[in-house]
Amino acid sequence: MKILILGSNGRLGSALVRRWKTLPGVEVIALTRAQVDLSDPEKAEAGVAVESFGSGDVVVNCAAATDVDGCERDHELARRINAESPGRIARLCVARGARLVHIGTDYVFDGSLDRPYTEEDEPNPLSHYGVTKLEGDREVLSASPSHCVVRVSWVFGPDKPSFVDAIVKRALTSPDAAAVHDKTSAPSYTEDMAVWLEAFLKPSVPGGIYHLCNSGTCSWRDYGEYALECAKANGIPVLTTTVAPLKLSDMKAFIATRPPRTPLDTGKFARITGITPRHWKEAVAEYFKTWKA
Repeated sequence: MKILILGSNGRLGSALVRRWKTLPGVEVIALTRAQVDLSDPEKAEAGVAVESFGSGDVVVNCAAATDVDGCERDHELARRINAESPGRIARLCVARGARLVHIGTDYVFDGSLDRPYTEEDEPNPLSHYGVTKLEGDREVLSASPSHCVVRVSWVFGPDKPSFVDAIVKRALTSPDAAAVHDKTSAPSYTEDMAVWLEAFLKPSVPGGIYHLCNSGTCSWRDYGEYALECAKANGIPVLTTTVAPLKLSDMKAFIATRPPRTPLDTGKFARITGITPRHWKEAVAEYFKTWKA
């Protein structure tokens, strides 16, 4: 089996390449933005088309325009990267007999529910990022019922800094830490995701939408405080383990509207694969055992 990974040098893509290269009977083709640039849909399609892949192979799209405020500044660029290019690649995969696994986001929801979102809940994005990602989901699924859209949230891991890295690095030099306390979701650890996403390499796993992240729910503040506690427990010389609360409404630098509550229900994934994602605290604790500034 050939697996083409788009966005292979990103946070999630790097983890997939590292793990999946060890799988027996698999050839991993790692494609970076230089080879497949989704900002130009025609060139993106051509960049994938030059690769020799076909029936039974899998293309995984980890690439996206994820700068939420940047998507508000340039609607057209966001649409090309998040919707038009995935649609073209999805149709190319159909022509070749391959499956596309497309990474989606919790930002397709408005955050108004008081429970985790299931795959059946109606999306209602609040930002242009969410709008274009939802368009991409629909482009991919309309191309083939065997394609998969896997929605994730708050991705963190060793290959590219994220929120937890930033808050711990700040705490190395300052005792002042603060994070939003009224925005909740769940982290997604890339080392776990690389294991869980293997399920979609099997044709026996049906296509469609899946929600996938670590279990449990937390606020940015909860997430940050626990990261600092884990860092301290592993000898990282942080100057504080306390994170002051901020309100989402007070984040005046934000251009795009963020949904306040977007935990994802992973029950469908667990029922189909038999895999129950571990709690986010377990994942964060493991991450900081080998963390380096």
